[in-house]
Amino acid sequence: MGAGDSVPENLQQIGYKVQIIEPKYITSEFLNAFDAVVLGIRAFNTVEELKYKNQILFDYVKNGGNLIVQYNTERGLITNEISPYELGLSNDRVTDENSEVKFLDKNHSVLNEPNKITEKDFQGWVQERGLYFPDKWANEFEPILSMHDKGESALKGSLLIAKYGKGYYVYTGLSFFRELPAGVSGAYRLMANLLSLGK
Repeated sequence: MGAGDSVPENLQQIGYKVQIIEPKYITSEFLNAFDAVVLGIRAFNTVEELKYKNQILFDYVKNGGNLIVQYNTERGLITNEISPYELGLSNDRVTDENSEVKFLDKNHSVLNEPNKITEKDFQGWVQERGLYFPDKWANEFEPILSMHDKGESALKGSLLIAKYGKGYYVYTGLSFFRELPAGVSGAYRLMANLLSLGK
């Protein structure tokens, strides 16, 4: 858990077996039991232990795990190493929940398995598309979506995916913490695809 969200309960409601992990239990052996690990919002701002546990999380990915990191703010990071690759956070956001979303790689598995993601999955979002998107990243990352508020330039940092070793590291500023409690079906479908990467 990071600053607090209801994503674990929301995932349980659609049938996932979810376990809240206390930071002290983050070990390579312990994490190996999980198909995916999701960090709560602003975890790298609020969970002091992650400065000592981040490398264990990256090793989990390297060994075939799937790590999904939800948004953090650049100000107040407990460590600059929030990713196995270079990743620079910013204040970029898209506040119009109805803004057009473009797919940068329609063939990427995250847009196709197990759910075929289309423009319809971005209908009915509430309050915003997302916030605190990265504005620079290493070549290993693939940006998946492009979006922007009216009159502003396109932003491509809302969903970044990188292969690392045998697994996947995902960084997303999409506001799953708002959309899942609101019952936005497209957000659930996309989150299911993120959890299923490489599986």
